[in-house]
Amino acid sequence: MTTSLTEDAARFAAGLSFSDIPPDVVRIARRCIVDGLGVMLAGSRHETLVVAERYLGRVGGHGVSRVVGHPALNLSAPQAAFWNGLSGHVMDWDDTQLAEGPGRPYGLLTHPTIPPLSAVLAVSESLGGVGGEALLTAFVCGVEVECKIAEAINPDHYNLGFHTSGTIGTFGAAVAAAKLLGLDLAGIRATIGGAASMAAGIRANFGTMGKPLHVGRSSENGVTAAMLVKEGFTFDDDALDGRWGYLAVAGRGGEPGLVLGRFGRPFALVSPGISVKPYPCGVLTHPSMDLMKAVMQDEALAPADIESVTLHAANNILHPIRYRIATTELQGKFCMAFLLSAMILRGRAGKEEFTDAFVRSPEVQAMQARVHTQYDPAIDAMGQDRILSRIEVSTTDGRRLSRMSDHRYRGGPDHPLSDAELEEKFLDGARGVLPPARSRELLDAVWRVETLRTSRTLLDLAAA
Repeated sequence: MTTSLTEDAARFAAGLSFSDIPPDVVRIARRCIVDGLGVMLAGSRHETLVVAERYLGRVGGHGVSRVVGHPALNLSAPQAAFWNGLSGHVMDWDDTQLAEGPGRPYGLLTHPTIPPLSAVLAVSESLGGVGGEALLTAFVCGVEVECKIAEAINPDHYNLGFHTSGTIGTFGAAVAAAKLLGLDLAGIRATIGGAASMAAGIRANFGTMGKPLHVGRSSENGVTAAMLVKEGFTFDDDALDGRWGYLAVAGRGGEPGLVLGRFGRPFALVSPGISVKPYPCGVLTHPSMDLMKAVMQDEALAPADIESVTLHAANNILHPIRYRIATTELQGKFCMAFLLSAMILRGRAGKEEFTDAFVRSPEVQAMQARVHTQYDPAIDAMGQDRILSRIEVSTTDGRRLSRMSDHRYRGGPDHPLSDAELEEKFLDGARGVLPPARSRELLDAVWRVETLRTSRTLLDLAAA
């Protein structure tokens, strides 16, 4: 009989085989890997990765693993996972987990794909390649354990300042790596113990290079924990549970009963599902951005027609989106004035808009000054299980326009991006990093990932 969350998670991971994964989970996992590789490629040219490359040049270990988006880097497996995780989160374009339990802030549990994907890419390279089924199974294991732990921990974990993708993401990377390394039940329990002592990241670093560092470190630390256990290192085998376990220490407790006995029943990839981001910024902002775009289009407005914009929302949106005016693209991801300005000025917000040059341009700085936010108790009273907002636009000819966002939002499980839209996002991320023909070849390989003879095929194509 299961006695702890640690044991339940480890038992699930140790026992899962590819044949146990339902077809709909395999399909969604493929989509997550398409999305994850695309955002890694997009992030691989970011200034943060330039700094990271200098750092890795000074501390680089034994080169056994190639990385996504760089043809010359060959690193240790933990360092390769760090690179992949850093590049996968630096654009803030990676997918998000939905919550199930009461009091969980919608869309704010974790970014589930990048830590376990970073881990399996790095570890499989260090092993000389694994079969596609093994890679996908380890990835699904990592995502499932990560999502269930994020659901179980007290919501105060995030609300009081931890960055869940850096903390809980460590467990996803650790379990995925342990699965690929062939660790048994005891070994996976110990790996979770190691991950618990390395899981970190605080929201004070949002808007700086520190935020994507959290995901880079979660990927690296998860791989490190699994590799240490593989060599005989010991950790506590119930580290999620009890008085000094991770849930108690980092979350003011939790509700493991919400997930005990439910690993893979159903898989979190299917229910409550994963949101794939259309824009490279916090998912909480996406409905408001789509709403701003719709107002501009439906009313045939030009930027010169905008006198002012006020976004009315609850604190589930307003607290994390912390900057009044953005002066860098990293700040812009957490600045509603910038995000709405991009939709007003360009009608889009992709890789080209998330640059320091665009954020600092006179037109953007001037438009940001006209965009404001306001707490709305009526929206707050509707509950935080959806990302709701209302936009009021005052035009230069004296009109006052008001529109409320929909309960559904583009990219969510009930309004998902189509495969064609997902491919378009992937190709946008790969543009300028891979030649178009290679981008297409990589995309085709991921769509059939479980049939690949060796996972090295992915890095043959994705290492630029």
